[in-house]
Amino acid sequence: MTENEDPEKKGGVWALDQQLDQPMDEEAKKFSNMSEDKKCSSITVLQLAFQSLGVVYGDLGTSPLYVFYNTFPYGIDEPDDLLGALSVVIYSLTLIALLKYVLIVCRANDNGQGGTFALYSLLCRHAKIKTVPNQDQSDEELTTYSRSTFGEQSFAASTKRWLEGHALIQNVLLILVLIGSCMVIGDGILTPAISVLSAVGGINCCRYHISNDIVVVVAVVILVILFIMQQFGTQKFGWLFAPIVLLWFLLIGGIGIFNIWKYDTSILRAFSPVYVIAFFRKGGIDGWASLGGIMLCINGTETLFADVSHFPVLSVQIAFTLVAFPCLLLAYSGQAAYLMKYPHHVFGAFYYSIPESIYWPVFSVATAAAIVASQATITATFSLIQQALALGCFPRVKVVYTSRSHHQIYIPDINWILMILCISVTAGFKNQSQIGNAAGTAVVIVMLVTTFLMILVMILVWRCHWTLVLIFACLTLVVEGTYFSAVLLKVNQGGWVPLVIAVAFFIVMYG
Repeated sequence: MTENEDPEKKGGVWALDQQLDQPMDEEAKKFSNMSEDKKCSSITVLQLAFQSLGVVYGDLGTSPLYVFYNTFPYGIDEPDDLLGALSVVIYSLTLIALLKYVLIVCRANDNGQGGTFALYSLLCRHAKIKTVPNQDQSDEELTTYSRSTFGEQSFAASTKRWLEGHALIQNVLLILVLIGSCMVIGDGILTPAISVLSAVGGINCCRYHISNDIVVVVAVVILVILFIMQQFGTQKFGWLFAPIVLLWFLLIGGIGIFNIWKYDTSILRAFSPVYVIAFFRKGGIDGWASLGGIMLCINGTETLFADVSHFPVLSVQIAFTLVAFPCLLLAYSGQAAYLMKYPHHVFGAFYYSIPESIYWPVFSVATAAAIVASQATITATFSLIQQALALGCFPRVKVVYTSRSHHQIYIPDINWILMILCISVTAGFKNQSQIGNAAGTAVVIVMLVTTFLMILVMILVWRCHWTLVLIFACLTLVVEGTYFSAVLLKVNQGGWVPLVIAVAFFIVMYG
């Protein structure tokens, strides 16, 4: 802001030296322009797709380390149970990760910004539903969507009038946004814990046997170093992230192909949706509860959306469809093929299935990938807190920009709080199962919030026909509602942790 500009014309833009609390749309304008510059050529898009692997997909990519153990913590009773679980994993990745998030939700970014707050900010520019004072006169100019008026009898117009005419609905909408955001913060605490603990725990699977306490200590040391490094930014070593994650995806995909060929090619039957139906018919209460572990295969999709501001949407979509998605399918299929022959190795299934000759290189890459995945969730948490600041939904905290050329921020107070909570969770639970239950609870709740917000975006922003909205709502709510009912069964087995964390942050943010 120059000295000659009237502060009143800037709405919520505060004239501070560090400009810590700019409205999200002003920040988004910078990143929107940045994205436009990045789309200048196909080669640039492919380069950015490669770079996005290290920032966006680290969290989602490390889920094969712990999914099957959290699905069958008490062992595999029958091969058909494993086949059905794999089928549910395949279609969860397809419907939620690919169709919902990568192909649909990522397009609903707020001028480049992603996350629940970004969806809320986007909706607030198309209907007068704001309950926080951050209206900015440049909103209409900044938005990337049409501002044309609704037809009086249209479904969108009716929905808009309904929202604007009920203050209670507006407050409920804000509460949902805050709940979703608090759950993302909870995921930012739980994901580093389970990722690093699962990666380090590989040393205790089949090659060497050390006490679990030593594994926990090593994991805690890695986490402490990770959080201390945040203050220096990721620019100096961030160039390593994409090669590490790409190598990780290629390794798990290649090992998956090897295991399918060596142990059981019939596992590919799981690509038939018939086995999803069979899984639910046969599972009973135990099978239903196992969904809490299966849904960890899509852990990281909200982080994906929150980190989308760093890259053009097309680059993010290319990286997932060409690299992440096929490699994840091969990895899970390969693990399942191995477990068909050795069902008693469900704990540490990933490490048991690695060929002896490449065990240590894969272990090293797995540990590095877990660190990158943790970095992605921490970065997403920082971005979310910054968005909350912009909307006036969080106490004033210091925001440090660690790079002049990239959107890299560091929030000291939040960093140390995350570190303390993450170490407490790791040292307190000491095992993947309970941390997995906690992470599953956080993930499914924020997914439901995103679905509700997306329904409104499709109606008010995209002006979709009501039939398309209904199809989207039915498909996503059926899958996510089923997962939600499953994680409720595990609230007393670790699922209470993100609820406690969310309540604490919710009180602060809502107040």
